[in-house]
Amino acid sequence: MVFRTAPITTTESHILDKQESTRGGCRRPYASACAMIIRKIVITGGPCAGKSTALSWIQNAFTEKGYTVLFVPETATELIGGGVCPWTCGTNTEYQKCQMRLQYTKEQLFLRAANTMSAEKILIVCDRGLLDNRAYMNDEEFADVIADIGISEIEMRDSYDAIFHLVTAAKGAEAFYSFENNPARYETPEQARALDERLLACWSGHPHLRVIENTSTDFNEKMKRLISEVSSVLDAPGPYEIRRKFLIDYPDLAQLENMPGCTRVEIIQTYLKPIGDTSIWIRQRGSNGHYIYFENTKKSHPDAETGRYLETERRLNQNEYLELLMQADTTKHALRKSRYCLTYDNQYFSIDLLPFWQDQAILSIEMHNNTDAIRFPPLLKIRQEITGDPAYRNSALAAL
Repeated sequence: MVFRTAPITTTESHILDKQESTRGGCRRPYASACAMIIRKIVITGGPCAGKSTALSWIQNAFTEKGYTVLFVPETATELIGGGVCPWTCGTNTEYQKCQMRLQYTKEQLFLRAANTMSAEKILIVCDRGLLDNRAYMNDEEFADVIADIGISEIEMRDSYDAIFHLVTAAKGAEAFYSFENNPARYETPEQARALDERLLACWSGHPHLRVIENTSTDFNEKMKRLISEVSSVLDAPGPYEIRRKFLIDYPDLAQLENMPGCTRVEIIQTYLKPIGDTSIWIRQRGSNGHYIYFENTKKSHPDAETGRYLETERRLNQNEYLELLMQADTTKHALRKSRYCLTYDNQYFSIDLLPFWQDQAILSIEMHNNTDAIRFPPLLKIRQEITGDPAYRNSALAAL
């Protein structure tokens, strides 16, 4: 998704049209030739989370996988290093306007530059994203800033393909929380934990938010987990996503919406006519008139080597989405959901409310492996696990 605050020139329009049409790769599954793929991700997290080291690991890992890797440097570090700080500007709001405008401009310039390159696969890595700044503002300040810039919160959040939040060492690896590798760090462990939670909550509602916790082994394991998660989002060689699903009582929406880090999005999922043994569906996702679009494909038979189903996802622009709607499978209804995205105890849950259910809902969580323990929010009442139950698959629900 591309968003702007100034008119687009003819040259810029051509470049942005190219970006929208090429992002995500081939126009249809199994096409013989693919266009340039440009992906933009965010690496974020609390103080002393390993973000600087993570950028180096990403550079090495994905260069080897054939990506041209571009880094958008952290804007706050640049501004504060140059003397533009919250305490030197007139107010924190004025500082945040400067920071977010500069960050937005840098990201647009990196996208523009990427479209001029001859590389087939480009990965743009943002050292923090636009919404990280919200953690340093109250609601009134944030509303003032986005009104000044002319970009909605939803557009900011969904302009990235994925968000990777590294948990501060002050949560689970306290012995390694240090000021030595960053002289600008001033937060106590308690403050670091609070800031970590605020930063994570800023990104609630994104379709691909991954939380990289501290492991019980060592820091290298945390970095390996990050590379694994980035690989899965980019469709590079990596582990398959594990999604566990649970049937729950219909939640108390007032309680749910009052929880920190809870965001509501509206989803319309439409199944297309299958191609051979491949199922295809498209999704519209967003709220308040701001939407992003996806196409998913899934083989009906598991991969011979892994025993897992092969599923891919690509981002669509609005015109591609509307064109694909013409291929809808008329034997199924468009599945409409109200989805509540919730961060809780370093986990990211989705709660789907369906219009034909008044007493129950579906809770899901993406996991790195099946052995990880799930820490459920206490306000939810779990009825039963439905992972793998064909009666609760989206395709079955669309046929009701």
